[in-house]
Amino acid sequence: MPLLQRIHHVAYRCRDAKQTVDWYRQHLGMDFVLAIAENNVPSTGAPDPYMHVFLDAGQGNVLAFFELPNSPPMGRDESTPEWVQHIAFKVGSMDELMATKARLEAAGIEVVGPTEHTIFKSIYFFDPNGHRLELAVDTATPEMSRKLDEVKWAMLDEWSRTRKAPQHAAWMHPQNKR
Repeated sequence: MPLLQRIHHVAYRCRDAKQTVDWYRQHLGMDFVLAIAENNVPSTGAPDPYMHVFLDAGQGNVLAFFELPNSPPMGRDESTPEWVQHIAFKVGSMDELMATKARLEAAGIEVVGPTEHTIFKSIYFFDPNGHRLELAVDTATPEMSRKLDEVKWAMLDEWSRTRKAPQHAAWMHPQNKR
């Protein structure tokens, strides 16, 4: 039996815990499941009050946030492009994806996409904390999944040696060939 059963939770920082909970409930339909507040950090004992909120992302997946009022203002890793760090959620259909896009845009939230990734389509937008979010709907056929599974190790090995994009799955993005 594998050691890991699932992700217990993934935690990010937020500017305002209540605003964050309200936003995720309103725009993504996530349930607010737990709040923990402490004046000292349990793992270190350091005095640093925080509010830790937990939201249900479906099927046992939990997204959590910390509000840290005594820490410097939130920033982001300026050495990493904005498009890299994001949280991606799976949705069940293109209809759900497009309906959510329409609701977000109606609420004044800028949405990019849908973007074609060959094996899924997705939209991108930001939460009120500046975290980039993605909603994705799988579109891969069993054949596509099989082909990708067959080349994953060869692609990783080649990348490790060359730091150039291997072409084992170039069929996914024919416009990006070398």
